[in-house]
Amino acid sequence: MYKKLSFLCAGLLVASTLVSCASSSNPPGTDVNAEGRLQKVLNQKKVRCGISGELPGFSFVDEQSNYSGLDVDICRAIAAALFDDPNAVEYRPLNAKERFTAVQTGEVDVLSRNTTWTLDRDSSVRMAFAPVVFYDGQGMMVKADSGIKTLKDFQNRAVCTQTGTTNAKNLADQMRKLKVNYKPVVYEDINAAYAAYAEGRCDGVTSDRSQLVSRRTALPQPESHVILDEVMSKEPLAPAVADGDSQWADVIRWVVNATIEAEELGIKQGNLDSFANSEDPVIKRFLGKEDELGKSLGLSPDFAARVVKHVGNYGEIYDRNLGPKTKLNLPRGQNQLWSQGGLMYSPPFR
Repeated sequence: MYKKLSFLCAGLLVASTLVSCASSSNPPGTDVNAEGRLQKVLNQKKVRCGISGELPGFSFVDEQSNYSGLDVDICRAIAAALFDDPNAVEYRPLNAKERFTAVQTGEVDVLSRNTTWTLDRDSSVRMAFAPVVFYDGQGMMVKADSGIKTLKDFQNRAVCTQTGTTNAKNLADQMRKLKVNYKPVVYEDINAAYAAYAEGRCDGVTSDRSQLVSRRTALPQPESHVILDEVMSKEPLAPAVADGDSQWADVIRWVVNATIEAEELGIKQGNLDSFANSEDPVIKRFLGKEDELGKSLGLSPDFAARVVKHVGNYGEIYDRNLGPKTKLNLPRGQNQLWSQGGLMYSPPFR
C-alpha cells in the first residue's frame, strides 16, 4: 500500500511539475487569464490616452476643449489604426507625478505625454516604451537681462523645476560636476513652477528645451527670455504602456513606426490615393495590400494606411505642431529622418 501511495504521489508531483512548466512558458509579467489590453480597447471603442494638456505643440487643450499637439496626434494615430477614426480618443490630462500610476492601474491605455525613456522607468517603474517621437535635451531659461550666460552663473541662485521628472536629477548632476552651489525650488505643478519663475522667485527654470520654447510663447513678454546654449542631458521622448502586454506594446510601437516609414516612402495624406495601384512590393506591404502584416498585430491589414489617411506621416505631424509655420518654429534637427542626417528610423515593414 505504501508503494502504491508513493507511486501516486510521484505521479502527482510529475503532473504538477508539467503544469508549472507549461505555465512558465508564458511571458514574464503576464496573466494568462487576463484579457489583453488591445481587446479591452476594442471593446470600449476608444483609446484612453494620458497627456499633459498644458504644453503647446505637444499636447494642449484650448478654450473650446480642442486638443492639439504632437503627443495628441500620436493618440489620434492609434485610434485611426484601431478604429479608422482619429477621434475615438478619450484624453486624460495627467501631471508628471501621477502619469505612471495612471498607466499601471489601467486608468489610461497609453501615455503620450512628453515622457523621457530611461532605464529606471523601463525596469523598476515597469513601463514599455514605443519608439521615440521627439529627441530632446534639457535646457535652462533665464531672463534676458539677468546677466546669466552659463550654468556656472547660478552660484547661490535659485532654479525652478517640477517634481516627478528627470529634470531635477539632471540639474543636480550638472551642478555637482560644475561645483555650483545652487538653490533648487521644486513644484509639483508645472504651472506653479513657471509662475514662480515669471514672478522672479527663481533666477531660471529648467526643463526639456522644447518645453521651454513652448512655455516661453505663453509668457507676457516672450522676447524678454532666453534659453541658454548648454544642453544638460539626452531626453528621448516616447509614448509608453504598462509592461507585461507585448501585443498592446507592439501595436503602439508599429503605429509610431508607420508614421516614420510613411514619410520615408513619401506617402502623405494628400497623395495617399496615388499609391493605391503601386507595384512596389515595399509600398504594397506597408499599405496592407500584400502579406497583410497588420493581422499579426491584431489589427486591420491597412492599419498603416489608416494612420496616414487620418493623421499623416511623421513629417506632417511635426510641421503641423512644431514646424516653421507655428509659433514654436522648432528646427527638426535630430528629429529628421535617418536618411537626412537625423535619428528617425523605422524597422522594415516586412
